[in-house]
Amino acid sequence: MKIFFLFTFSTFLLSAFEQAAASAHYDKILTHSRIRARDQGPNVCALQQVMGTKKKYFSTCRNWYQGAICGKKATVLYECCPGYLKMDGTRGCPAVAPIDHVYGTLGIVGATSTQQYSDISRLREEIEGRGSFTFFAPSNEAWEQLNSEIHKNLVDNVNIELYNALHHHMVNKRMLTKDLKNGMTLVSMYNDQKLLINHYPNGVVTVNCARIIHGNQIATNGVVHVIDRVLTAVGNTIQDFIEVEDDLSSLRAAAITSDVLDTLGRPGHYTLFAPTNEAFERLPRGVLERIMGDKVASEALVKFHILNTLQCSEAITGGAVYETLEGNTVEVGCDGESLTVNGVKMVKRKDIVTSNGVIHLIDEVLIPDSAKQVIELGGAQQTTFTDLVAQLGLASSLRPEGQYTLLAPLNGAFSDDTLRMDQRLLKTILQNHIIKVKVGLNELYNGQELETIGGKLLRVFVYRTAVCIENSCMVRGSKEGRNGFIHIFRQIINPAEKTLHEMLRNDKRFSVFLSLVKAADLDDVLSRPGEWTLFVPTNDAFKGLTDDDKDILIRDKNALRNILLYHLTQGVFIGSGFEPGVTNILKTIQGGKLYLKTVNDTLLVNELKSRESDLMATNGVIHVIDKLLYPADLPVGNDQLLTILKKLIKYIQIKFVRDSTFKEIPLTFYKPIIKTYTKIIDGRPVEVTEKKVTEERIIQGPEIKYTRITAGGSDNEEKLKKLLEEEVTKVTKFIEGDGHLLEDEEIKRLLQGAGTEYTKVTKVIEREPQIIEREIKKVHLEEAPVRKAQPTRRTQGGTARRRTRLANH
Repeated sequence: MKIFFLFTFSTFLLSAFEQAAASAHYDKILTHSRIRARDQGPNVCALQQVMGTKKKYFSTCRNWYQGAICGKKATVLYECCPGYLKMDGTRGCPAVAPIDHVYGTLGIVGATSTQQYSDISRLREEIEGRGSFTFFAPSNEAWEQLNSEIHKNLVDNVNIELYNALHHHMVNKRMLTKDLKNGMTLVSMYNDQKLLINHYPNGVVTVNCARIIHGNQIATNGVVHVIDRVLTAVGNTIQDFIEVEDDLSSLRAAAITSDVLDTLGRPGHYTLFAPTNEAFERLPRGVLERIMGDKVASEALVKFHILNTLQCSEAITGGAVYETLEGNTVEVGCDGESLTVNGVKMVKRKDIVTSNGVIHLIDEVLIPDSAKQVIELGGAQQTTFTDLVAQLGLASSLRPEGQYTLLAPLNGAFSDDTLRMDQRLLKTILQNHIIKVKVGLNELYNGQELETIGGKLLRVFVYRTAVCIENSCMVRGSKEGRNGFIHIFRQIINPAEKTLHEMLRNDKRFSVFLSLVKAADLDDVLSRPGEWTLFVPTNDAFKGLTDDDKDILIRDKNALRNILLYHLTQGVFIGSGFEPGVTNILKTIQGGKLYLKTVNDTLLVNELKSRESDLMATNGVIHVIDKLLYPADLPVGNDQLLTILKKLIKYIQIKFVRDSTFKEIPLTFYKPIIKTYTKIIDGRPVEVTEKKVTEERIIQGPEIKYTRITAGGSDNEEKLKKLLEEEVTKVTKFIEGDGHLLEDEEIKRLLQGAGTEYTKVTKVIEREPQIIEREIKKVHLEEAPVRKAQPTRRTQGGTARRRTRLANH
């Protein structure tokens, strides 16, 4: 029982101590000031005074080591800590200030004007007598700064106005700074008027936004705190002030439209940065009309000017970030005597104290991202993109009621050659950077396909520390606007147009590698749909390889496949998607491992530099290398093969184990792509499983025959059969060798057996002209209801991509 009691009691003490510490920031900062001045003698405090002003602060560590307050240089002063006095001939402040009643204490702390006004208003007798008072006493400078008309009214009517004003500075109980908790409300001795207390982490304590500059001067009948301004009565709410202030009529209209005005009439501790009418007039008319006509945008606009904390100007000694009622943040700071918002001096009048917060009048309207159109979200690093979108007429297609995602490259991504392009080509490029739907960063997933307004499908690749779309990866800075998102990219996005096989075939640098691929019967793998990363050696990697050497390689198909498939890995891995400096281990189709990392924006493969990376294909990506890759742990058991490999590979020691053989690698590693996504059917979310199949059709004159389905599997035969029996309305749009597009009528005549118009074609090939058309089709295998739809995924099979050629048999 005793143990339980001791535990409970200790917990209570600890909790009480933590609560006291949380509200004693002033005393903590004061303690730090004593420590900084310990070399000056006992009871000396170090303060910082802003140069050119009389403002002095017991400083935070941040301001102390910066040697500045509000961006202005601050000098160091050493003064007696509150409650202590100097003595002639001694160091520091060894004497304790005498304890007197409140009236006498006003003189001790130097608040002589307040002491004088207490005398002439007949308050002196009260504060010299019995009781326990807290007196927030304005300094002499505070009385001098008071509005002259108000000051005159007070001294002209000392028995009522001045007496009541001084009573408004008093509380009928003793409250030390440790008792003044943030957000508390005290009742003054005048007409139960409220005194709003704020106790900030930087040690600043305010009373109705007046800062305590000398606190805790103990008196026999209370305590005196010296403050830096004269307090005025607080009665109205923020709503009341807005409703009667002529200079805030535009803000009032916006607050009424958005139903936010009533919020500012409720109890709370708000800070309102209130734009004046002049600030609203500076906005472009179209922007203001659009926001005011959109309740969601106008609500976001007004709430972006409101903090749910009370921030008095005197408490701000450096920049800090605060969350607004809109949900995003603003940075509130200071520059000398001026307040700044997001680094800009815009506060015209500060510290208008109300019963539920404080108002600062500003001369600029703060527009949050959530109230902006997506094209307005571009920052200083994306001006080239946003300017081009506007100049090429694409901005007008981004309707306010639409939903879009902009993929904005950095300014540096646009080379001079790009900017000199034909405007039609440039427009096409930019169209591929605008997605038809609104997709946030947290909605992107690996393998996702996004359709652009240009009709292209862009693939999303998600890695450990990067999100990439096609060849380009994101950088920080995504924003959400009223009608879309903007994401920032390092490079211009280049959608893939060709398969891996087509890219190898069209680039003479890879002719040797391609010939080996064909000899190993792997060219079909690189032609079909898939997700591959291929490391392609240039012809330079095969220098010294003779025809005889090549024949030896080709004869040993297992060896050749092992070598080639060590260059191929499942999945699409973009070079810029790798975390810099970190080794990434990829398993190849051959079974060995590749070690990749990026150093200074260069991709290294097994420590070999990639000469060109991120060449995107419709079924993967190519990284170009100038050396043949070979797994270091794979032994060679044939002398001839060892001799050949040593000619080509000099950067590693190849193992030799006589009579060892290469494992057989069947082509079963290739499987058709099956994807699952969600689409909306009749207003109901349905999960769809989709398989990509390759269909080949042979056309001879008017007769159409379907020969086979590749990569289709045996399942869902009925659906596939039905698909292949559909009527063909379009056969081809391009015939290689003829070199022109075929119109619908020409196609029709061709199917009907017309030959004279196409004698040029029949001369190119022998025997009967045939057209083999290969088309990738997406077959829906199953559909099942799901709970939640993913609006960013493709809802339909999309336009088929066709590649047509003439062939002989």
